[in-house]
This record gives sequence, C-alpha cells and structure tokens, in this order.
Amino acid sequence: MSDTLADNKTPPGPSDGLAVLESRRSAAETYGIPLAVLLEITHRCPLQCPYCSNPVELDRGSTELTTGEWKKVLSELAELGVLQIHFSGGEPTARKDIVELVQHASDVGLYSNLITSAVLLTKDKLAALADAGLSHVQISFQGNEPAVADRVAGLKDAHRKKLEVAKWTRELEMPLTVNAVMHRQNLHQLPDIIQMAVDLDADRLEVANVQYYGWALKNRAALMPTIAQIEETSRIVEEAQARLKGTLAIDYVVPDYYALRPKKCMGGWGRQFFNISPAGKVLPCHAAESITGLEFESVRSNHSIAWIWQNSEAFNRYRGTGWMPEPCKSCEFREVDYGGCRCQAFALTGDAGNTDPACALSPRHEEIFKQAERESAASQNRFLYRNFAGGTLETEESRDNRQDNRNGA
Repeated sequence: MSDTLADNKTPPGPSDGLAVLESRRSAAETYGIPLAVLLEITHRCPLQCPYCSNPVELDRGSTELTTGEWKKVLSELAELGVLQIHFSGGEPTARKDIVELVQHASDVGLYSNLITSAVLLTKDKLAALADAGLSHVQISFQGNEPAVADRVAGLKDAHRKKLEVAKWTRELEMPLTVNAVMHRQNLHQLPDIIQMAVDLDADRLEVANVQYYGWALKNRAALMPTIAQIEETSRIVEEAQARLKGTLAIDYVVPDYYALRPKKCMGGWGRQFFNISPAGKVLPCHAAESITGLEFESVRSNHSIAWIWQNSEAFNRYRGTGWMPEPCKSCEFREVDYGGCRCQAFALTGDAGNTDPACALSPRHEEIFKQAERESAASQNRFLYRNFAGGTLETEESRDNRQDNRNGA
C-alpha cells in the first residue's frame, strides 16, 4: 500500500508549503491543499514556441471554462486555503475576461500572478489588471536579441513588445519576473539576458533549461544543448548569482538529460502541486495528460476540488513510494525525489511506472544520455512550431531570412 503524508513522520522543512497548510488544518487535511495553484485558463496564444509546456493536444476555445466557472474555482480554492493563483495559458490575456477574473481573485483574498507572453497587453489593460489587484507579472523571453527571440516565438516584433510591457510593469510598481527558457539555439545569449533582467529592474530571473515533454520532446533535436553549453551555463549562473545577490534573484534548472539523479518533479506527484486545464481538468502537473490510461477528474464533475486532490485515482496512482519498482523501491533517495518525473518515464519508456531515465540507476539512463549527446551535436535546427493544427515545421527559407536579418544582411 502506498504511503501517504499522514504516514510520514519526517519533520517537514520550513519551505514545504504542503506542511505549512497541514499545520493550519486546511480543508484537505490528508495531503494538504498546495499554497499555490496554476490555472491554465486558455491554450490560445499568439506565440508558437517549440518548447511550449502545453500538451500537444490543445484544448479548443469552445471547451474552456466560462467566466462563471472560473470564478467558482477561484472561490473554492480560496475556501480551501490556497494563497496564490498563477494565471497562465497559452496566453491568459487572450481571454477577454482576464481583468474580471483577477478582480474576483482579489475579492476572495488570493495573491495573483500573471504568467504572460505580454504581446497582447496594452498599457491601459495592464493598468486595469493592476487596479483589479494583480500582484505580480512574469514575462517569458525567448532571447535577448530580437531576431533570435522572434524566431523562437514564431512571431514578428514579439521581443520589442515584451520589453515595453516589462517597463510598464515596473512603472506600475508591480514586481517583475523574467522567465528565460534556454536551449541550444539561445544559450549563447545568457549573459546578455541576465543583464537585460537587471536593466528591466526585475526582481527575479528564471533560467529554465527546456524540459523535454510534449512540444519540447517533438523539438528535442533542435533544442538539446551540448554538455559544454550546460557547463558554461552553470558557470555563468553561479557567477551572476554571487555578483547580483540582493539585486536579482536567479533560479536555475538543469536539463534532466544531463543529471545523475531525477528532480523531485513538481514536489512529487500529488504532493505539493496541481494545475487546472482550460477545460477544467485537475492535473498533478502540466504534462500529465500525456500519460495514456489515466483519467483526470474535472471541476465540472460532481466532485469538489478537495475530493479530487485527496481521492481521485489519478492523483493517488503515483503518490508516495508504494507504487515504485526497483531500483526505486529500495533506493535511499525514494522519499527525496519520489521517483522523479512520471511523464518523462512514460515519454521515454512507454510506462509511467518505470524508473525515470534521468536517474543514473535507470537501465535506460545511458541510452538517453548518449542520444542527447548525438542530438546536441547534430545540425538539425528547424523548429516544429506549436499550434492547434498539430505543429508547423519551420521552413528553411524563413529560418535563413531571420538569420540574415540577425547578421545585418
């Protein structure tokens, strides 16, 4: 039988949001409703990033929760003890009711963060969001130089617009996070991206190397960095963290393919995180729907969010350690990393119950490591752009034109 948090006698760390809520006796006492919840309120987005964390099978606008349904979700989350809401997508500002949703979040006492591409925002819309109580803005950047950034985003003039919105954010005195998703084709810009975050007066920078699920897995050969790039990236980040301490907080995520042990994905399956999809499905992580054979409950069902979190089969399938095979079952780190990423195990081995191949103890680890090395050294640089049609392959002509523009041709 799988162990639960109620069975775990190890004292929690002070940063464990789950333990904080359990100590407050939240409504979902068995597992403790997380401090923060991600709401992917739409999959619609003007950008076509080839590493998008959305599933390959995108939810259409016609399936999205209505304004009233999202308000009900927000109220229910607040009643459960959730403190923070992250409005995400796709592009959350593609919804015409985004100001109304932020206002409702504020009305029920939720701290709200907008995770945005920024390209649809006007100064007036951003001011309206601030007036509605928006607490924080997180803007994704695809690079530091417009030609590279716009090519990755698949949208002309996107980078200029992002810089503009970042400046408006600070003028409105809202905290700003710069989210820089890094890969083989933009890692050379990292020092300039760090300086860009400083120049924009950002509070925080996420240097997030691409994690290979969904769209990123389809584009792995065009995105996978070399070992030398990752080593140089680590050096640059460590130096910047020391140099900019007190000025810019920098978070750093290394690609799983170059790790020896898997990360505690999302704090462990069903332990510290869930997100809600545009159509209302409650998911243990962004990519969970990629695991075939799991049925995820919806907020449109007769079940409450607390019931889904505590009792649904999908959340309980990989909770704790009882589900683990060897070598995880007897591993001394089994309650540290909780087996790593189930979505990655499924994507790379065909079985979500297998050991995450990011772990050096996995029989597939060396195989995927060598594959990453081969792909990082290859010349495949064309993107499969993310869209509702299932992806569009970048043409060599459009790629070459952007390269010429970057070089001043």
